[in-house]
Amino acid sequence: MSTLKVDTILKRTGTGTITVGQSGDTITIPSGATLSVAGSTITAASNTPAFLAYKTSNQTVSNTTFTKVTFDAEQLDSDSKYDTSNSRFTPTESGYYFIGAIWRYDTGTDFSSGRFVLYKNGSSVIQSSIVNQNANGMTFSAIIYSDADDYFEMYARQDSGGDVAINGNATYLGSSTQAQFFGYKLIGV
Repeated sequence: MSTLKVDTILKRTGTGTITVGQSGDTITIPSGATLSVAGSTITAASNTPAFLAYKTSNQTVSNTTFTKVTFDAEQLDSDSKYDTSNSRFTPTESGYYFIGAIWRYDTGTDFSSGRFVLYKNGSSVIQSSIVNQNANGMTFSAIIYSDADDYFEMYARQDSGGDVAINGNATYLGSSTQAQFFGYKLIGV
């Protein structure tokens, strides 16, 4: 491999297109380098911060009560923005985020209302209701805007007539549907 060191690259004559590489090549810009276009800086976009937290044990949700769902372990936390001690995602970067959750109520009893509730800064902002049939797993997802100081939590509510447990498992992706809370920043929005 050879290294070409120059300060300026110009077309031999006149103006037009300068091609770097050919089809199939990968052009690498090293970490810490800045690409400047007509005075504007271009940075590589990524879907971070991103996190995936999960439950390591079951959690009881009382009948007709909004209950914060705790996710006490992490599979992914790209920028250390998820806190397992309070089960909060605090992105600290403004932008739009995809946020979701999955869990299963450990009961064979069918009931007509189980809810996912996304809280932002301590208040409910989005709710999704499901019908629980034969302990089926449920999913929730939303796209929501976050300022730099916002935080997100997941709450559950169920109207089964009694207490019901949300499934947890000691290891990530255990033998059954495992409660998870996840999200990432959308790029280009």
